[in-house]
Amino acid sequence: MLYEPFKAPNIELMLGLPNPDLQRIASSQANANAWVQSNVKQFGNVKFRYIAVGNEVKPSDSSAQFLVPAMQNIRNALNSAGLGSIKVSTAIDYGVIADGSFPPSKGSFRGDPPSPQVSDPPLSYQNLFDANLDTVYAALEKSGGGSLEIVVSESGWPTAGETGTSVDNARTYNNNLVQHVKRGSPKRPGKPIETYIFAMFDESNKNPELEKHWGLFSPNKQPKYDINLN
Repeated sequence: MLYEPFKAPNIELMLGLPNPDLQRIASSQANANAWVQSNVKQFGNVKFRYIAVGNEVKPSDSSAQFLVPAMQNIRNALNSAGLGSIKVSTAIDYGVIADGSFPPSKGSFRGDPPSPQVSDPPLSYQNLFDANLDTVYAALEKSGGGSLEIVVSESGWPTAGETGTSVDNARTYNNNLVQHVKRGSPKRPGKPIETYIFAMFDESNKNPELEKHWGLFSPNKQPKYDINLN
């Protein structure tokens, strides 16, 4: 079984609902209930922390109109199944951030990327991860959502497919990421950033070539490199 290695009590998973399923789930509470029963409820020994409904849905996408209704139906389905502790979210496309949202304190959402090091007094940034995160925090604050917490639903590094991709680079990035998020961002120092590594497995059927090689594991379930998650 796919989830068998992840039954340990200290392992938490985020489960994604694919974009092609949004309309079906949004159109029927019964469909949402069935999805939760088949993909979540029956795996009682696996600790699912989040359901990510859709992935990087743009406001201009035809599926955008189904995103919020699908999230609401999944929320209702989880509650009905006695799984109310599982949170429902979505992975946003960074295109929802307005042009000119840099430095991070200038962050705002659209009405309808930075250099390796930048100063945003009194803060300074040395990587895109922190800069992008704090840009979204600034946009939330300006929209009245400053109390909301951001979960980084995916960050990672591919092992092949483009210049700069290798097993060594992926190992270095992901191991450093685990340690980095413990310290928080410049805007919220000392507050660990809940972060999920993308991805668990390589996806050999995806295109372009770069998209095939983000996994910590090969499709045969063998680890591609060592990673310390502590």
